[in-house]
Amino acid sequence: MKAYWIAHVDVTDPDQYSQYTQRAPKAFALYGGRLLARGGRCEGLEGGPAAQRNVVIEFDSYEQALACYRSDEYQEAKRHREGVARAQIVIVEGVAPA
Repeated sequence: MKAYWIAHVDVTDPDQYSQYTQRAPKAFALYGGRLLARGGRCEGLEGGPAAQRNVVIEFDSYEQALACYRSDEYQEAKRHREGVARAQIVIVEGVAPA
């Protein structure tokens, strides 16, 4: 069953954050991640204002999504995000096809 990373990110230093965005997609690709949404137009409808960047990444399974997050490749990319962005990231399992 598919799974999705859903990330809400507020960036405080775009130049340094670019070091993260240059590295993270390599980790996603290693685990079969496919970007479905990244930083496009959005509107917060409930729960407060929307984050600056909202990202959805599809994986073939929950296990792959979690393995990607825990991987050395992603953790190395994540170090470039720390201190220059606030992120909330969740992994959500998809639903079985009807």
